[in-house]
Amino acid sequence: MIRKKHKFSISPYLFVAPSVLLFSLTILVPILLTFAFSFYDWNGFGKMNFIGFDNYARAFHDRIYLLSYWHIFIYIILTVILEVFCGLILAGLITMNRRGSGLFRIAFFTPVMLPMIVVSYLWKFVYNSDFGLLNAVLNSVGLESWTRVWLGDPKFAIYAVTFVSGWVYAGYYMTIFYAGIQRIPNDMYESAYLDGATNWDIFFKIKIPMIRDLVDVAIMLCVLGGFQAFDLFYVMTNGGPYNSTEIVTTYVVKVVFNNMSIGYGSALAVIMSIVIAFIGILTNKLKKKDSGSLEY
Repeated sequence: MIRKKHKFSISPYLFVAPSVLLFSLTILVPILLTFAFSFYDWNGFGKMNFIGFDNYARAFHDRIYLLSYWHIFIYIILTVILEVFCGLILAGLITMNRRGSGLFRIAFFTPVMLPMIVVSYLWKFVYNSDFGLLNAVLNSVGLESWTRVWLGDPKFAIYAVTFVSGWVYAGYYMTIFYAGIQRIPNDMYESAYLDGATNWDIFFKIKIPMIRDLVDVAIMLCVLGGFQAFDLFYVMTNGGPYNSTEIVTTYVVKVVFNNMSIGYGSALAVIMSIVIAFIGILTNKLKKKDSGSLEY
């Protein structure tokens, strides 16, 4: 039997080339350059001085940079509560009461469709200490002692910004959970009702366990979103007051563009990438371990 030799064809490579080129120019090359710049002391214009790991050593002694990770941790914990769990409760309430559910879904999902810049300026007006809506409402109901400079108080600024994120994305996760709940067979609900289960029993013992994978994905998105957060913090507080809302992304932008320290900013970005990769790997291993124990 004679085997036919396959002729080499360049056509597949020509079709793939534009995508590979675009990926290289927009993602791969910047990553490699950022890693390379992290070993230099460079302001972006002058001479590049090789300093080895000095930028990395400096990062671990930078109080503001280390504090920014604590702020991200607070932000992630609060967004998981405000976005994921509130979205889960909203999805449960909507599926319990079908009347007007479409209107409620639209109302809760509308903030997601607004640009974050618009949302940031809107809530800056709400939080304004002089003529803001929040303080005006508190004054009108006799709670003058609760009024404060929300975005200017180091104790409350991080919570004020985080609440805005929860207001925006709770409806987004609600929609995801609602779609997952809709896929659960009605036979399970009917059997539970026959056994005397209430709506809340069904929600906690049937609906949530059946969409557990969606909840895990949502929590992971919150974790990654915490490290990617920028525009909300940049517009509302820009890391202030007194660095009380400084996160890694806002601090890196200040180091690179305000201080003109390209090398040090690159080192900070590399460290953040390593932290994110470590969290992703750890989460994946924990998920596999959890899945294995459930199978056992």
